[in-house]
Amino acid sequence: MQLSSYEDLRSRLLSKKITCEEVVRFYLERIDRYQDDNIYITVFHDQALERARSLDRKLSAGESVGRLFGLPMAIKDNIAMKGGRLTCASKILGNYESVYDATAVIRLEEEDAIFLGKTNMDEFAMGSSNENSAFGNVPNPFDKNRVPGGSSGGSAAAVANGLAMVSLGSDTGGSVRQPAGFCDIVGLKPTYGRISRYGLVAFASSFDQIGVLARNCDDAALVLEVMAGKDGHDATSSYHAVADYSSEMASISVEGLKIGVPKEYFPDSLNPDVALMVKGKLHELRDQGAELVDIHLPDSEYAIAAYYILVTAEASSNLARFDGARYGFRSEHSEDLSSMYVNSRSEGFGKEVKRRIMLGTYVLSAGYYDTYYKKAQQVRRVFQDRYREALEKVDVIAGPTSPFPPFGIGDKTENPLEMYLADVFTVPASIVGMPAVSVPLGFDSLNLPVGMHLICNFFEEGKLLGIAKKMQHSL
Repeated sequence: MQLSSYEDLRSRLLSKKITCEEVVRFYLERIDRYQDDNIYITVFHDQALERARSLDRKLSAGESVGRLFGLPMAIKDNIAMKGGRLTCASKILGNYESVYDATAVIRLEEEDAIFLGKTNMDEFAMGSSNENSAFGNVPNPFDKNRVPGGSSGGSAAAVANGLAMVSLGSDTGGSVRQPAGFCDIVGLKPTYGRISRYGLVAFASSFDQIGVLARNCDDAALVLEVMAGKDGHDATSSYHAVADYSSEMASISVEGLKIGVPKEYFPDSLNPDVALMVKGKLHELRDQGAELVDIHLPDSEYAIAAYYILVTAEASSNLARFDGARYGFRSEHSEDLSSMYVNSRSEGFGKEVKRRIMLGTYVLSAGYYDTYYKKAQQVRRVFQDRYREALEKVDVIAGPTSPFPPFGIGDKTENPLEMYLADVFTVPASIVGMPAVSVPLGFDSLNLPVGMHLICNFFEEGKLLGIAKKMQHSL
């Protein structure tokens, strides 16, 4: 079953050349075939088939169907679906079942999307390689010995391997965009507040966002449009009007486009193949009529430091609720309340999560709050001002998604600082809250995927995806 896009699938479904049940069976069979890759933590075999049958009956009865009728989707396992497991790929939530639906899930299902299952991830979305999951590694779709990126590695691998047409992920510092770059697909992080966070398990609340992973920009735009908008359950969601992203995309022309190219995004340490491919695409666009504008984003080297101070501080607060008392894993090796708290968290959390909780507790402690946390917040404001200023001069800021192609499984697990640098180019957009996307450029000399990273001004997702569509290589 060759399905290049949702538009293609939708036309076949509405013309009754295929049924929703046939589509779901096709994807479930592929999921079963790839079960050894740990891409899905939970598969909704029966639920997905029953929903497909109900949608087929709806179409046969002549009822109007939703904008996502029959779209087979995957969902990262830190987004709530009522009655289903919500593990965050952690032992501490291994058997927990959600008691409500995330707003994003409700809106997608109202438009007749079908969820196939919950995907693997770095525990509590903390990681850049999907190696921190309590359920095991996920291999890269193009080289089983390499990582798919993280923390949304399972969602990215599901789309790249044809185990879902579109996936939902979460992005805190690059967790949708970096795995998209490693898996040769499109990964979109919208403006902070564009999509409700209600039902997304919190890691760092002022950074966390639900994002979209898809094979092409058109599918990403449609799914974004359905999820976007104000939500009464989330005070941080925006009242900003939801645009017709597909129409905005269609209006984008390369001719006269101003592309900002920061020298800080092309350091000497950048992988030569990545640099060559990104610069090659930029020069190709220049030949088509775009203008490449050299811009300066000073102090970019402090983005990673500021980011990890802020997110670990928020994580230490958000993850305090997982104590073994109310829900989730409880240690059996406890003599009193205090030891139950300590042992449940020590046994239930993985190494990286515990590392970040300790770092966050430290930077928030008396005597260090002003030295670290307060200064990092000031750096965040400086970055916001500088990116706003830069985007007054150009339409988009462009650079690599990652400083290197997908790395080997185990290569960076013993060096967390080196692992953190995998997000060096994606973190700035998260710090400022602007929309950003990773668009696939093709493959390097080792046949590994390389992505281009684009940033636009607040709430310019249609423009961003339109530019990305002009850059994407043919799949």
